Amino acid sequence: MRRGKSSAAALPEGAIQFKFAPVRGADRQKRTSVDLPVNRFKRALLAGTPQIGLWNSLPSPVVVEVIAGSGFDWILLDTEHAQTDLPLLLSQLQSMMENPGTTAIVRPPWNDTVVIKRYLDAGVQSFLIPYVQNQQEAVAAVRATRYPPQGVRGFAGTSRATRFGRIKDYHARAAQEICVLVQVETQEALEHVEAIAAVEGVDGIFVGPGDLSASMGHLGNAGHPEVRKALDDTLRRIRKAGKAPGIITNDEALARHYLEIGALFVAVGADVGVLARGTEALAARFKTAG
Repeated sequence: MRRGKSSAAALPEGAIQFKFAPVRGADRQKRTSVDLPVNRFKRALLAGTPQIGLWNSLPSPVVVEVIAGSGFDWILLDTEHAQTDLPLLLSQLQSMMENPGTTAIVRPPWNDTVVIKRYLDAGVQSFLIPYVQNQQEAVAAVRATRYPPQGVRGFAGTSRATRFGRIKDYHARAAQEICVLVQVETQEALEHVEAIAAVEGVDGIFVGPGDLSASMGHLGNAGHPEVRKALDDTLRRIRKAGKAPGIITNDEALARHYLEIGALFVAVGADVGVLARGTEALAARFKTAG
């Protein structure tokens, strides 16, 4: 074999040679850059547009994928009472990506800065923080979602939230698309609704009928007249204070009532209830008496 000036090895006869054009830095950045996801749910609340949602308690990405395609504005991914850990939550978030018109709202198990930090890094943009009792706890919830100096969120450069470092200026812009909803669910919390609503960064306040009924001495009876009155009054107070009120009920007439008095995000059912009651009704239609 004759030696030439080229140091490249000779190609076998018949081999196909590929030539790759060099990719300039600007072109490479353009190909890999990703924009910060827009939080449609947060924008809708700011515009005063009611948002209808469904509660997810079944710890399954497949279930979330099914219900995310059903046309709801938002799905609540529960990790407070559901058996959902962080890796499973990540799979649930991924299963919703085919339906960008449906927002994932995640309820952590507690108003915990470390847990919220990990959920933020996983890409969560909307939170429902449980059991917020007063203004100080509401401030803590917001600060957990903000970088210093506005908060205490830890810095991670290549997390899923940043699309692995591909979102330009993510850390400077992240707060624009983060939605913080806090949950009031005791008589004590209701006394501080206006103070909680005054916290900058709180986008909405969710009233929990179940725990509120227990707090008022009517455990399991959210339909008690005293509880119903407290729910109505609180929703109106939240709206008057300039924040978005939210609630859950599987009663259609009651859901429409809450919307009429100013609720802006209403969960009208839960996946467990839809599955359990639906399958019971189907079985009952075919089983013979006796």
